[in-house]
Formats: sequence, structure tokens, C-alpha cells
Amino acid sequence: MMLACICAFTAHAQEKDVTRFLGIPVDGSKSAMIQKLKEKGFRSSAEDSGILEGEFNGTKVNIHIVTNNGKVYRIVVFDKNMSNETQIKIRFNLLCRQFENSLKYLSTGDWTIPEGEDIGYETVVHKKRYQAAFYQRPQNSDLTAFANSGYQNKSVWFMIAEHLGKYHIALFYDNGYNQANGEDL
Repeated sequence: MMLACICAFTAHAQEKDVTRFLGIPVDGSKSAMIQKLKEKGFRSSAEDSGILEGEFNGTKVNIHIVTNNGKVYRIVVFDKNMSNETQIKIRFNLLCRQFENSLKYLSTGDWTIPEGEDIGYETVVHKKRYQAAFYQRPQNSDLTAFANSGYQNKSVWFMIAEHLGKYHIALFYDNGYNQANGEDL
């Protein structure tokens, strides 16, 4: 009985507390991640079977799965439909408030766009980039261990992307443990 407890504890201790997307660890193979996301209701895009389509947080999205050495390290969620400047500011600020109010995330500051700011002008003239960064809290709620282990390995961030005067949000769920760290150089 003692041996079984030790084995269970050791197996649990070796598991990394990685970023999760819809409760799914951002880890493993791309094909396994696609299968898990399909189980959540996403479907392959007609244009590319590696891109998934569906609804996320009330918005129609495309999901891209990015790997490094065969392991998933990033889930990218793009709004499927483009928005005008007013709509994207509202959506961006709403996302900021949703993340700030969620107990699943730690905020690193106030990322909201001020009322009256002209994002078209700011992005073109001043090359301003609108983005917000958050970190998923550890599964076991041990914030001391979380701070010591490198919270940057569980980042979730999003940004406004512009194309021909229209905008969309791109969200990034990153598993820093699987990202390239120069090992291939």
C-alpha cells in the first residue's frame, strides 16, 4: 500500500502544471490536441484540416495549433470575423475585464484601451501594439511555488491585429515548457 502511494505521488509530482485551453493541457502531439478540441465541438476547416473552427467565449473563431519538436506549445485563437475600430475596442476591453475578474488568472496590469483613443491612428503613426498579458494560476493554488517555478510558463495573452482597416483579436495560450529555447541552434 505504501509503495502504491509513493508511486502515485511521484507520478503526480512529475506532471508539469501547464497552461490549459478549455481545460485541456497545452501539451502533447498536434493530432491528440486536434482530437481533444473536436471532442469539445470544434471541427476542421474546409480550407485546412489543421485549422479548427468553432465558437469560443461567444465568438466564432479559428484555432491554430503550434508545435515545437512535435509537442504543442501554443494554441492561437483568431476571431473569424473582422470588426471595425469601435467594435474591436469594446471586444478588447471586455476580454481584459473578463480575464481580470477570473479567478483562474493573475493580471499584470490594466490593459484596457482608454475611451476616445484612436487605435487606427496609434497603430499606423506610433506603431502602437494593443495587447494584454495574463498568467494562469497553478492547479494546486500554491502561489509561492508558482512564483518560484516561473509563472511565465503559463501565459495567456491577446492582441488586436489589423488588416486593411479591419480588426480582429488573436489570443495565445502558451506552454513555456515546450517553446523553443535555442536547443536547435
